[in-house]
Amino acid sequence: MASVPVLSPAPSTAPPRLLAVSRRSARPSSVFPPPPSSAPSCSSPSCSCSVSTSIRQQRRSLGNGGLSAYACSTSFFIGRVGLQRREGNVSLLSFGNKQHVISEVDRTDSSQVLSAMLPFVVAATAIAALAQPATFTWVSRELYAPALGGIMLSIGIRLSIDDFALAFKRPLPLSIGFIAQYVLKPVLGVLVAQAFGISHMFYAGFVLTACVAGAQLSSYASFLSKGDVALSILLTSCTTIASVLVTPILTGLLIGSVVPVDAVAMSKSILQVVLVPITFGLLLNTYAKPVVSILQPVMPLVAMVCTSLCIGSPLAINQSQILSREGLRLVLPVLTFHAVAFTLGYWISKLPALRSMDWFM
Repeated sequence: MASVPVLSPAPSTAPPRLLAVSRRSARPSSVFPPPPSSAPSCSSPSCSCSVSTSIRQQRRSLGNGGLSAYACSTSFFIGRVGLQRREGNVSLLSFGNKQHVISEVDRTDSSQVLSAMLPFVVAATAIAALAQPATFTWVSRELYAPALGGIMLSIGIRLSIDDFALAFKRPLPLSIGFIAQYVLKPVLGVLVAQAFGISHMFYAGFVLTACVAGAQLSSYASFLSKGDVALSILLTSCTTIASVLVTPILTGLLIGSVVPVDAVAMSKSILQVVLVPITFGLLLNTYAKPVVSILQPVMPLVAMVCTSLCIGSPLAINQSQILSREGLRLVLPVLTFHAVAFTLGYWISKLPALRSMDWFM
């Protein structure tokens, strides 16, 4: 068996551990074991193990910053590093890739499938609710909280306490999200409403929609898109709590009339929809792994059904207003508002000044 160290091109002052991505923000790779202090042994009769002394000296001169790969071959391939990416083998093509990533290439993740299906499910739900309102009118308001709780439970069983601890340690993303929620969105809502000349009857409702906190379905969208779910949950919870004071102030300034927010009902909603299901999911994921392994294949589908119910019911109940002439005039302003808001949010988070900060990443 031949040991072939692959050296990084530049020295590093990092401790002698394996670096997988970059020396500034590198993480120990789970694929490559740390280089042994002595030549590894091999039980194969046709395999010899050695480490080049000259290359070891070169590595010392580089300051312990190199990447080392150890390949074992037999027959006339002794000393060569394989170029096939196979699970359990280290090769040049597997540098920077975790071992479990290779094994998951052929394994279908249900959350990824549902993420691809979500736009079609939402569109089908909207069409069914508007064409046949009876399909969703049976969903009463009392079922909204359990449905949203089911969605949050499906997220909670995939989270850990460390996820929330990391989010709490990064105040910058929370602050920027809070400011965007209650400064950028309301101003954008007013500009879009005025640009499209929305009638006074719908103007107040349009601006009010831009002044309220985000819904918990945004956390589910973050989960499906492989985003920072813990950060999304914290941001939505913070803006929802603050809406008791902020939303009436914004509506008074932008609309001219104060829209009160029931603090008791808001607290009850946060408890039912966020705190209880997320805490229960965290406890299951921490102390009941066998139960989580049973629930994980099922919960994404449950969350998708709950999402469909939460979207279809309001559309079915307000079908006549939505399909009216005035209601159809709101389609383009609503699409414009969301497109601009999503674009601004995406590019603001990609500003170099923000991405260079460790607590934002």
